[in-house]
Amino acid sequence: MKSRIVIIGAGYAGILTAKKLAKKFKKNDNVSIKIIDKNPFHTMLTELHEVAANRVDEESIKIGLKKVFAGRKVDVVLDTIESIDFKNKVAIGANQKYEYDYLVLAAGSKPTYFGVPGAEEYAYKLWSYEDAVKLRDHIQNVFRKAACETNLEEKKRMLSFYVVGAGFTGVEMVGELAEYVPILCDKHEIDRELVTIYNVDILKRTVPNLPEKISNKVEKRLKKMGVKLMLNSGVCRIGPDFIEVNANDTCSRYSVGTVIWAAGIESSDITNEAAKTLQSANRGRIKLDSFLRSVDDDRVYVVGDNMLYTAEGEDRPVPQMVENCEQSSAIAAKNIYCAITGNGEMTVYKPSFHGMMVCIGGRYGVARVGFPKRMINLPSFLAMFVKHFINIIYFVQVLGWNKVFSYLKHEFFTIRNCRSFVGGHFSNRTPSFLTVPLRIWLGVAWLFEGIMKVVEGWFESPKLTAFFGGAESWYNSILYGSTGALEGTSGATAVQTATEAVSSATGEAAQEVAASVGTTILNFDFLGLFRLIFVSGKELSKSVIGDYAFKIDMPLMNWFTNELILPSDGVQIFMQGFIVIAEILIGLALIGGLFTTPAAAFSLVLQAMFVCTTGLYLSTFWMIFAAIAVLIGAGRTFGLDYYVMPYLKNLWRRLPFVRRLYIYND
Repeated sequence: MKSRIVIIGAGYAGILTAKKLAKKFKKNDNVSIKIIDKNPFHTMLTELHEVAANRVDEESIKIGLKKVFAGRKVDVVLDTIESIDFKNKVAIGANQKYEYDYLVLAAGSKPTYFGVPGAEEYAYKLWSYEDAVKLRDHIQNVFRKAACETNLEEKKRMLSFYVVGAGFTGVEMVGELAEYVPILCDKHEIDRELVTIYNVDILKRTVPNLPEKISNKVEKRLKKMGVKLMLNSGVCRIGPDFIEVNANDTCSRYSVGTVIWAAGIESSDITNEAAKTLQSANRGRIKLDSFLRSVDDDRVYVVGDNMLYTAEGEDRPVPQMVENCEQSSAIAAKNIYCAITGNGEMTVYKPSFHGMMVCIGGRYGVARVGFPKRMINLPSFLAMFVKHFINIIYFVQVLGWNKVFSYLKHEFFTIRNCRSFVGGHFSNRTPSFLTVPLRIWLGVAWLFEGIMKVVEGWFESPKLTAFFGGAESWYNSILYGSTGALEGTSGATAVQTATEAVSSATGEAAQEVAASVGTTILNFDFLGLFRLIFVSGKELSKSVIGDYAFKIDMPLMNWFTNELILPSDGVQIFMQGFIVIAEILIGLALIGGLFTTPAAAFSLVLQAMFVCTTGLYLSTFWMIFAAIAVLIGAGRTFGLDYYVMPYLKNLWRRLPFVRRLYIYND
C-alpha cells in the first residue's frame, strides 16, 4: 500500500522537508509526497523589508514552486487547509480533502497584535509577499501625494511613519525605510526635515536576542539615519490617522500617516486550529517529542515556526528562525523515512545554531556568529558579507544556480540607488552599448593574430620549438645573461628568435629589443610552484611600455610543453592549428557579437596560456582587460547574441535535466 505524505506550507521548513523527502524516496514508487500552499511560490520572508522599501524588485523574493520541484516526485497543490481530521488522517482544504499517512505541519506564522485596538485594521503588516508590495506602493504614494499637499501640518502628518516592534523585523524595516526616505525626498523635492520616523517598542532595547553591545550599535545607527526610538513604550491604540503610545503610564496620541506593525508573531491559522486538538503553548506552537512528532500523534511531524520543542540541555524552546527551519526539516525527513521504510533509527533533534544577523538598510549590518559555546561579533562589512553568504547557501539548497544567479543580480548587479554594502560598484549602471567598439576591436585583434599565423605557415611546419624555446632563451638572457635553452645558437640569434616568439604571441614587432641586454624588474620564486618574471627588453631609462614583458613560469606547464608537445612534430602542428583556428573564431565571434561570453572567456584562457609559456608584453595586456569587460552581456547590444541567446535560453531551460538541476537563468 502506498504511503502518503502531506506537507502543509511551502515556507522555509516545508519546502526543504519536501525536497529532502523527495531525494530519500527518489526510487520508491510506493511513497507519494504532496505539498500544499495557498501560493504558487515560496517567499523569502527575511527579505520582505527590501521590497517594502524598494531596494530590490519584488520578484527577487519569490521562488516558484514548480521550478523548485521540477523533475521531482512532489505534487504541488494550491489550496488553503482549513482544518485537520487527525483521527481519520485527513487534511481538509478549501477545494478538497487530502488523506495522509504522515502529515508535516509547516504552516509558519502570522503577525500577532496582542489585543491592541485598531492594530489589525489600520496598521500595515510585513509578513508576506503581498504585504511587502502593498507597503512599498503605499510609501511611494504617500510621498507622491505629500509633494502636492499645501497644508504644512497635514504634509508633516502624511510623512510621519511609526514602525511598531524593535525586534529583527521591526529594526530591519525601519532601517530600510530610513535609507529609502532621502531618495524619495530627492525624487519628490520634499524637505527631509518634514519626514519623521519612529521605532516603538515596549522592550528596553532593540533586538534583545543579541548582546546589549550589539543593540547599542543598532540604536546608534538608527539614530544616525534619523530614526527616533521610543523604547519602554507600549502601543495603546491605533486609528486611521493616529497612534497612542503609553510611556511612563501615560497614553499619548500622535498624528500619523503610516503605522507598520512588526511587533510579534503567532502560529498560522491552521496551526492554531490544530492546537485545539494537539497539545500546544506559546501562541499556538505544537508540543513535540525529540523526534519532532506531536506528543499526541506520532503520524504528525511539525517543523519550523510551528514547533514547540526544547532540546536537551537548553532552557528555552528552539527559536523561530530560518536555521531552525533548515535543521528541523532534515531531521523530520529522516525520521519519516525511517518510519515508512523501517530502515535505520530515528534521530533526536539536537539543533546547533550559528548566530544571528540584522541589516540596518542595505549598507550596514551587525552579526553575532560562531558556535553555541563560542560566538563572536562581526563588524558591519563582514556581517553583511555573512548575511549574503548565508542566503546563498539557502538558495543552493532550494533552487541551485538559478536562484543564486538571480540573487546576485538583484543584490549587486542591478541594485537600486547603490544600496548595497559594496555600494554600486558591481551594478550595471554604465550603458552596455559603450562596450561595442571595444568588443569589435578585440575581435579584430584576434582575427589579425590568427590570419598572420596562417601567413607565417603555422599549418605547414612545426614552429613551437623555436616559439617556446626562443622566448625562454630571451628571458634567460635578461635574467642570467645566458641564452640557455637554444644550444648551438648565438646569443644574439637566440634573443632575436625569442623576441619574434614573444612578438607572435603579443602581436608586437620589437626587433630592436633583441639587440639589448634588458633589465630584470622582478624575478620571484614562490615555493617552487611558480615564478613571477617581469623584465624590460631595454634599459629602464630607454624603455617604453612595449618593452616590458611579464611571464608566470610554472614547472607543470613547462613539463606539459616539453614532454607532450615539443617532442612530436605532429602534435606541434595540431596545437598550432588549434591555436590559429581558435584565434580566428574568437575574432569573428567578438566582431559579430555571437556567443560573446564563451568567446571572451576562451580569449582569457589563451592569454593565460601565453602568459605561462612565452609571456606577454604589457602593450598587449589591454586584450586581457578588454576580454573581462565584454565577458558578460556585451554581445546583447548590436550583436547577434541579442537574437540568438534568448532563443537558445528557452530551448535550454526546456530540457528536463536542466530544470531538475536548476542550471538555467530566468
